Amino acid sequence: MPRIQAESNAAQRALTQRRILDAFGELLFTRGLPGLTMTDVARQAGVGRTAVYNYYADLEELLIGYALDETGRFLSDLKDELSRLDNPVDRLAVYIRAQVEDLSRRHLPPGPAMRAVLSPSSFAKLGDHVGELNAVLRDILRACMEEGYIPRADLDELSRLVLGSLAASAVRGQDRHTEATVRFIQLGAGARFDEIGRPVRT
Repeated sequence: MPRIQAESNAAQRALTQRRILDAFGELLFTRGLPGLTMTDVARQAGVGRTAVYNYYADLEELLIGYALDETGRFLSDLKDELSRLDNPVDRLAVYIRAQVEDLSRRHLPPGPAMRAVLSPSSFAKLGDHVGELNAVLRDILRACMEEGYIPRADLDELSRLVLGSLAASAVRGQDRHTEATVRFIQLGAGARFDEIGRPVRT
């Protein structure tokens, strides 16, 4: 008789889906996307191939499902951490730190590679989540300006500079020096600190 792993059918479905997504992420990390099949994912998850198709019609749908799940969980955790802080410069540090650490361990292919393997509609779904993440950064930078912690500047340009610095940090392996990266970007945005490292108004 099969062993019951969850208290209800809905919980069992959620558990199976979680196993599929986790298995897919592990395979992305260890093998990469090229050549990956639904059969590989089913075997890694310990479920039948039909079970995978019950949740995702094909590999593209599974990829976008995984990407949205990863981004959504990251965004939720980030917003929760940011909500505990009042100073916008401190919030900027949390944002930078979280992004550097996430980019350094991310299993997803980079943006251009994702665009190459996803349909325009699927890529647009992922873009909505990325846009929300970028909006968080813009809100933090706007608060830094309005509260006098960094000089007034073009918000779009400053956001692009921060995001470009984050991407370069991950590519160059600077995740080992996360705090140096945090301070570098803060100073680049115009933040200043007192002798014990507290943000001060400019």
